[in-house]
Amino acid sequence: MRKKGYSSEYYEKELAEGNRVALARAITAIESNRADASSVFRAINGKLTGSHVVGITGAPGAGKSTLVNAYVAELRKRGRTVGVIAIDPSSPFSGGAILGDRIRMSEHGADDGVFVRSLAARGHLGGLSKATAHVVDIMDAAGMDVVIIETVGTGQSEVEIMEIADTVVVVSAPGLGDEIQAVKAGILEIADIMVVNKADMPHVDSTYRQLKDAISFGPARAWKVPIVKTISTNGEGFKELADIADAHFQTLDAAERKNAAINRMRKVITTTATHFLKVWLKTVSEQEINQLSAQVLRGEIGLEQASRMAANLAVDTGKLDTENQRVKS
Repeated sequence: MRKKGYSSEYYEKELAEGNRVALARAITAIESNRADASSVFRAINGKLTGSHVVGITGAPGAGKSTLVNAYVAELRKRGRTVGVIAIDPSSPFSGGAILGDRIRMSEHGADDGVFVRSLAARGHLGGLSKATAHVVDIMDAAGMDVVIIETVGTGQSEVEIMEIADTVVVVSAPGLGDEIQAVKAGILEIADIMVVNKADMPHVDSTYRQLKDAISFGPARAWKVPIVKTISTNGEGFKELADIADAHFQTLDAAERKNAAINRMRKVITTTATHFLKVWLKTVSEQEINQLSAQVLRGEIGLEQASRMAANLAVDTGKLDTENQRVKS
């Protein structure tokens, strides 16, 4: 590959034709912040088709991966093309995705109507990867009817999926205490659909009732959150799940669908800005931070003022770094 990567014309043409190799290259360019990342953005600008983005979240052990596998199978029966973004825990050595979900979904590997990509969380909170929103748009531009995001499953910080997905599916399983944990973490407030997976296990009815009670005490919403029982190993309940997910998507008005890409990009910009601020803060001298700390302890300035001053120092450092890079180039 050329040093500067592939052109926007290449990505525009190949993604429109459903070229899976080009799709993989585009995602890698964005995730790795390669030189041709800007070419990818130019290629997909104005090309988004409005894919239905479904977020699958829930505690570890609830069976999210097997549920996604069965849900994809149901969507393929309906003739839908599907993109799957599986957020994996990062390897402590390489920082890359462990790829467990892609291994478990190997049965869809030979299906041209399914594209599965694992992304490393790389320590990013919210159960997602920083590149997730970008990858959603790339899959959208490549013509995927449905894009499924499976989060890591990290508890309270999972609410970030709400800012990216059109439909949020929260998965629980009998015997894990998920229904209580969901109430504590506020997970029920982001759910558009609740799923009790592994419905062939004992205590499934008890879990169902507790979730139903918890939803009834939740905030009033125009959309009544349904609870679906599923068994991923035999496909039971997945026709109902797919029907309800479609019904929820239809409740979104045209403006909400049109603004979905803008909302995702807004999330990316704010997340990236936070990342840069953290990086730049590390370059602020220890002496300057110590001075601010001492001023707070002496009561000369408040914590909020000190934090703003530290942020300003960090931004100034970032500007200086940018100028140095321009000089070098």
